[in-house]
Amino acid sequence: MLVHLSIHNYAIVDHLDLELDAGMSAISGETGAGKSIMLDALGLCLGDRADSGVVRPGADKADILASFDLTDIPEARAWLAERDLDSDGPCILRRVITAEGRSRGYINGSPCPQADLKAIGELIIDIHSQHEHQSLLKTDTHRRLLDEYAGSQELARQVQLAAQRWKQTRNELERISSQGDEQRARHQLLSYQLEELENLALGDNELEQLEQEHKALSNAEALLGACRQVLDLCSESDAGNVLSALTASLNRLGAFGGQGGALGEASNLLASAQIQVEEAVGELNRFVDHFDADPQRQQFLEERLDTIYTLARKHRIQPGELAALQQQLFEELENLNADDEAGERLAEELAAYARHYQEKAAELSKLRGNAAERLAAAVEREMQALGMPGGRFSIQLQAINSEEPHANGLESVEFMVSANPGQPLRGLAKVASGGELSRISLAIQVITAQTSRVPTLVFDEVDVGIGGPTAEVVGQLLRRLGERGQVLCVTHLPQVAAQGHQHLFVHKRRGEDATSTAVSKLDESGRVEEIARMLGGVDLTEESLAHARKMVTNAQAA
Repeated sequence: MLVHLSIHNYAIVDHLDLELDAGMSAISGETGAGKSIMLDALGLCLGDRADSGVVRPGADKADILASFDLTDIPEARAWLAERDLDSDGPCILRRVITAEGRSRGYINGSPCPQADLKAIGELIIDIHSQHEHQSLLKTDTHRRLLDEYAGSQELARQVQLAAQRWKQTRNELERISSQGDEQRARHQLLSYQLEELENLALGDNELEQLEQEHKALSNAEALLGACRQVLDLCSESDAGNVLSALTASLNRLGAFGGQGGALGEASNLLASAQIQVEEAVGELNRFVDHFDADPQRQQFLEERLDTIYTLARKHRIQPGELAALQQQLFEELENLNADDEAGERLAEELAAYARHYQEKAAELSKLRGNAAERLAAAVEREMQALGMPGGRFSIQLQAINSEEPHANGLESVEFMVSANPGQPLRGLAKVASGGELSRISLAIQVITAQTSRVPTLVFDEVDVGIGGPTAEVVGQLLRRLGERGQVLCVTHLPQVAAQGHQHLFVHKRRGEDATSTAVSKLDESGRVEEIARMLGGVDLTEESLAHARKMVTNAQAA
């Protein structure tokens, strides 16, 4: 419930701090004193639109703060927790409007958009006036109130969740299905490309080995020619060769055997050279004798390398990147196969969600149908007690023509009313008279307050256009509402004000330079005087005071 309202520099309000209690609080005061200003300021904390004109002249900004006790409002606490806005103490909503027209909103000290203030506001307070009946004009509220009255809130939540899951599954299935033709073409291409790479069966380091062997075979003839030429120069040339020259040289020097020094060293080096040349000739002969210049092998290598290079050019990559490409294509193909399997699974889930939805929605429809008649009859009785004899109230359950599950169930819910005998039933939002709409709204709230999730109700001049016994009934109904939660009621009628558990008096405080609005919480004698003023005008008489005292006493004793 609303426990504190603080208003600074708003319209004609300079500074106002108001502590509020449970039960019914009657709010009265002379016309123009600023009663509705309080509610307008509260509306800003609840996400209403604002402009710079609301800032008190001479001030740089208006600052409104409202504190709520959410102990008995689990929906609001859950909403805050989901957004990390919860706190241990009261929920504090704040709105700041600058003289330049900028507006800032806060929830428990954290900046927030106007939409968030409105969303949390709809969970904790409901404001009714002649000009704006807020949630009671919305068919969403009609549905919620009926579900609360029927005790089917949890079932309604299950229906909504089933519809959401069905829609999410359907969207995912459509996403996969929409890719069907393109995906099948891609699947076919990947399968063909992978088959090519798998048939290639390129081994580890095979490309490097093939290139080396091919290079060697391509140079075979030149290599053999070079080897034979070296053999000829070293040992086989009849015109003279290295070995013959070395042998002749050693023989010539050997004729002078026994010579030491440089001549002996030279002889040793020539002998060593002869041995090395002979070994080199032997190695070359072995290489030439065992060299295999297989033309078929060379052709195989050229064909194998050509296949590898052609496939690499086809994919516009380097030959050495073919193995990585094969792995990449394999993983993509696996993902496509997984999508195919997911599509089959999603189709099964979609059918299961549809069955679950139909089961829960049918159960919800039955509960709504049973509760609608009882709720309509109860509201109709209250309407007639509120000075609308012959008034009728009905709850229309209209089947929703949709081929897919709807979050609200199988039917829409709308409150239908006829304020006067002979008039047809029409939607609550189409009722022309503000006074009638206020009383109808009051009747609905009286019946649904026991199950309503909104504990604080605000009624701004719901008594306009009524008087006499009807006014007293309105007061009694508001008091009954206050006994179940919190009611703030701006009223001009003493019959209504007398029913309040407490009374707030709004008046103007005039200073030398400016006039501002003030609010006083009246004690017992103050209440009697204010109700007497409402009964008899400015001049209080013993008769009006006695009448006022009797009205207050009777209300408290009821």
